[in-house]
Amino acid sequence: MTSADDLQPSTPDGVTLRSDVTVELVKSSASDSDVLFAARVSTLGEQSIGELQKDPERSKGLINYLMRDRHGSPFEHNSLTFLVSAPIFVFREFMRHRVGWSYNEESGRYRELQPVFYVPDASRKLVQEGRPGKYVFVEGTPGQHETVQNVLGDSYRQAYEAYQKLLAEGVAREVARAVLPVGLYSSMYATCNARSLMHFLGLRTQHEMAKVPSFPQREIEMVGEKMEAEWARLMPLTHAAFNANGRVAP
Repeated sequence: MTSADDLQPSTPDGVTLRSDVTVELVKSSASDSDVLFAARVSTLGEQSIGELQKDPERSKGLINYLMRDRHGSPFEHNSLTFLVSAPIFVFREFMRHRVGWSYNEESGRYRELQPVFYVPDASRKLVQEGRPGKYVFVEGTPGQHETVQNVLGDSYRQAYEAYQKLLAEGVAREVARAVLPVGLYSSMYATCNARSLMHFLGLRTQHEMAKVPSFPQREIEMVGEKMEAEWARLMPLTHAAFNANGRVAP
């Protein structure tokens, strides 16, 4: 799930600090043909497997029409399963997306959690300016970045030391995990269809072609960008229509 290049060197106490997320497409049954079959069955009956290749321009036009006029159900007849590694606070935002999504996350009740924690790198904007609904994030100073790294690192080490102490005393894992922060990395399988993924991307990514502005937290946007790259490869016509129509889910 995670290569050695994704991890910063562990500290002497074994704590690993990361600033990335990883997304792996582990299983899929998703193609533009799935959209065409679902859309055409209502008027033409069952279609042959070569429908997309017979008339690619017509197929492209149909997918664009479905997206433009928001005929959404043909985009549901497919499936993508991702393995995601990210901080727990990213997963808490993920769980707001419930329609068309299924999740299974690693359990702190049944396994000892590993000391891998999130610390933003220098590219992460740190300072929020403005009031709720009218705010922007701006670059932090070098001093702020250094403070964030030091304070988070120290906090993570103290929390994990407390976790280990509780486990050593025989405290159940499900109780001991309460001392761990939301910056801890977790992993989960997330399964969706193209329609639910488009809704997710419309809210959790910023894009120049989006006609509805979105203001996602950067860390979940990083996950969304990696998911989108995999989906675009599998369903290029659907992805192009999504962009062409303002990145609004049908």
